[in-house]
Amino acid sequence: MSAPIQLYAIARFSKWLQARQLGLHQVDEDMVARFLKRDPGIVHGGECAALLRLLAMLRAVGVTDVQTPQPRNSRQRFLDEYQRHLLHGRGLAEATTLYYIQFAEQFLSDRFGQGDLNFAELRATDVTRFIQDRARLGKERNKLLVTAVRSFLRYLRYRGEIDVDLAGCVPAVAMWSLSTVPKFLPPGTVQRILAHCERKSSQGKRNYAVLLLLARLGLRACEAVALNLNDIDWETGRISIRGKGGRCAQLPLPIDVGEALASYVRSGRPSCSCRRVFVRRRAPLRGFAKSSSLSSIVKRALIRAGVHSARKGAHVLRHTLATDLLRQGASLDDIGELLRHQSPNTTAIYAKVDLTALRTLALPRPGGAQ
Repeated sequence: MSAPIQLYAIARFSKWLQARQLGLHQVDEDMVARFLKRDPGIVHGGECAALLRLLAMLRAVGVTDVQTPQPRNSRQRFLDEYQRHLLHGRGLAEATTLYYIQFAEQFLSDRFGQGDLNFAELRATDVTRFIQDRARLGKERNKLLVTAVRSFLRYLRYRGEIDVDLAGCVPAVAMWSLSTVPKFLPPGTVQRILAHCERKSSQGKRNYAVLLLLARLGLRACEAVALNLNDIDWETGRISIRGKGGRCAQLPLPIDVGEALASYVRSGRPSCSCRRVFVRRRAPLRGFAKSSSLSSIVKRALIRAGVHSARKGAHVLRHTLATDLLRQGASLDDIGELLRHQSPNTTAIYAKVDLTALRTLALPRPGGAQ
């Protein structure tokens, strides 16, 4: 997260403290948590990390007392066990797990307040009321909400905490399968973007290598962020990708991607102990904390090349690769294998952009030319 955004979060926190006549010497984790929950149902991205850094700095200079860790209560221990189940039992990504835990905490607070957890008291009305109260967050966010609540309720039944399948009463969000068209860039646009990349500075070499990985191999941003130096086998020309759920896959390394990575590692990457391939250019020298950092790189590259697109994140390059391959005659099975889709249904959405094949299915207009 950039310094201006962190300073903006700290400024908001400072105004919040002033409004409540609280001093810096009183700041602790509980106070930070109270501030973060000031708008129920709304997540202020990046505030938590920035304020925890501020708290650590205040303790380091002696403004705020260093507190000994408090023993975790039964609710916290229960959520810790649920988080381990999501990470290791179900193999969910860490970012997804954090969202699930957040919604589980909100559900427990909504039903039990700060009291003891008595799951035998849960009823279907508790679930539907919770969903209805928070289903104002937008379609994608609502979908994540109901998925997280279903997951938590199934976990409760798996643990034997409830006897009734309450997950079945979670209302669905109306998002019809294959109802959307993937957002992609016109033919030749990716090459135009790469041609406008600055490749002399260390930052330019890093960003160029990132863009090539996304555009040539269709990596997700989280996969590129998690890439380590030992994931690249220079002798065999292969690269190991850790995808969703911790699943690993090996892909051939195209020549231009390998050359860009080698150029960055040899003469652009800072010397540090971090094993991540892509490292921040400012201290502390470590890998990117979030996938959104790579989306920012893509957005700036689009602007530099003068490309106007409704979607400017890293995923637009993945969609563009799939549609380009389809246009060149690749099958949906081949595309699904490259993109590492677990289900053919995920790849099926790209059939909607294959206009040549779709024209053969179109019926003639009644009364039209034969």
